[in-house]
Amino acid sequence: MIDTLGARITRLREQMGLSQAALAKRLHVSRSTVQSWESGHTRPCTDKLISLAKLLHTSTDYLLDCENEHTICLDTYSSHEQELILRLLQYFDENPDPDHKPVDPAK
Repeated sequence: MIDTLGARITRLREQMGLSQAALAKRLHVSRSTVQSWESGHTRPCTDKLISLAKLLHTSTDYLLDCENEHTICLDTYSSHEQELILRLLQYFDENPDPDHKPVDPAK
């Protein structure tokens, strides 16, 4: 399965619990514009792509399939919030769930 820009936008939007309309409102575009991006009929312009990456806490490289690893951008969080997130990630690294099965990010 090919992981397209539209599929990545859809997956990240859904992971954040946002509807197309809610994402559109935050980006100052119409819901049909978001739907068109997600379906692959059009692509966001550069400034909207950058805004999308920031809003979805990822990189433009990930959205454009220039890298396969999903990254989380912490720039929008305070230093204290970043520290808490990093501690939480460290906890999960040190205490793996034996029943956890890795998820294929392309699905």
